Amino acid sequence: MLQPKKTKYRKQQKGKMKGNAKRGSQIAFGSFAIKSTESAFITARQIEAARQAITRNMKREGQIWIRIFPDKPITKKPAEVRMGKGKGAPEYFVARVTPGRILFEVDGIPFDIARESLRLGAQKLPIITKFIVRHDYVKTTE
Repeated sequence: MLQPKKTKYRKQQKGKMKGNAKRGSQIAFGSFAIKSTESAFITARQIEAARQAITRNMKREGQIWIRIFPDKPITKKPAEVRMGKGKGAPEYFVARVTPGRILFEVDGIPFDIARESLRLGAQKLPIITKFIVRHDYVKTTE
C-alpha cells in the first residue's frame, strides 16, 4: 500500500478542505481520466483497490497513473479507552481530495475499455467522480 517513506511529524491535525483543486486538475499523462466532484479523505486501501480494479479490467494493457498520494496520517485511539491522555497512534494514511482533482489516468487502450475500467475503479472510491477525455484526443474507429 502507498504511504510515505518518512515524515517530518508522526501526527497531524485534521484541518479543513475548502474550495476546489488548485493543482492536479488537468490531464497530464494519459488520454482518459477520472476526476473528483466532491471533497474527501481517500485511504491508501481505497486507492489500491481502485488501482487493482482498473488494471484487471484493462487486462494489463496500456498504462495507468495514480495522481494522488496518501501523505496525511490519521490517528486512532484503542477501543474502550477513556477520554484524554493525548492523541492516539497513527493508524493509516489518507490523500486529501478536493473537487476537480484528477485521481487516475490511463492511456494505450481503446475508449470503451478505458471508460469501463475507470468506472470499475471509481466504484471502489467513496466519492462521486466523472470520466474525462483529453481535449485533443481523436476517437479512431477500429
